[in-house]
Amino acid sequence: MQIVTEGDRRKELTVLLDQIQAHPERDWTNARRRIATLNKLIGNARASRGTARPH
Repeated sequence: MQIVTEGDRRKELTVLLDQIQAHPERDWTNARRRIATLNKLIGNARASRGTARPH
């Protein structure tokens, strides 16, 4: 089993966003859910390190 890093999550997020941009005609419901999850995980990691961006 491999450890998933914040970098891995960022790469996955970038890939999903690129796919959506390249093919907006497809149904991306599941990808959008995953994007929301990845954003939360990345945000939580930043908050725990004290590097969260101000709103």
